[in-house]
Amino acid sequence: MPIQIDFEKLKYKTAYGLVIPNNNDPHLKSVTQKSESPEIHGDKIWSSSYLIMDYFRHNRPPKKASILEAGCGWGLLSIYCAKILDAKVTGVDADKHVFPFLKLHAELNGVKVDTVQSKYEKLSPKFLSNFHTIVGSDICFWDELTPALMKMIKRGLNNGVEKIIIADPGRSPFHKLAKQCKKSFDTELTDWIVDDPKHHCGEILVIKN
Repeated sequence: MPIQIDFEKLKYKTAYGLVIPNNNDPHLKSVTQKSESPEIHGDKIWSSSYLIMDYFRHNRPPKKASILEAGCGWGLLSIYCAKILDAKVTGVDADKHVFPFLKLHAELNGVKVDTVQSKYEKLSPKFLSNFHTIVGSDICFWDELTPALMKMIKRGLNNGVEKIIIADPGRSPFHKLAKQCKKSFDTELTDWIVDDPKHHCGEILVIKN
């Protein structure tokens, strides 16, 4: 049953057409109390998600596109794709403990997002062949993630994925990934700034098949 939101009592913020609970929200507190804590930095909504939402305002995927969010965390970008873009979305994360938070945010926004627990490099060619677009935000923060993501990107492109979009504040591992992609694929790296729900600067890496 969908969660009933009392906007008069609860201070929800909105951005890009999404309802986003604050840290004191009773629904969020309830999930935190009932669930194990995320283990791989999946403890909040990361700001680079908004960069890709803004990118999609200007570069919409086809209607009913199948979209995979890699390293989905709390899944706000997945929820945006499902709610605003009317896409069929799957969120993948290595940490299963993020999924109760994703489910809460999806319920608050009246959408459903499928979830799969997996590391990037373990996603099979058959699984990746189901998706038109792969997105990921703030997912290249350790050096060891660069080769893992590169393996996923190659496998995805080789199995029919049309576009891969990754956003980041500009960390060193992300720049290494961008450099490798530029050598091998049709790649664009663009600075991007958003002011909704707050000011955030970063970069968007777009790889096309």
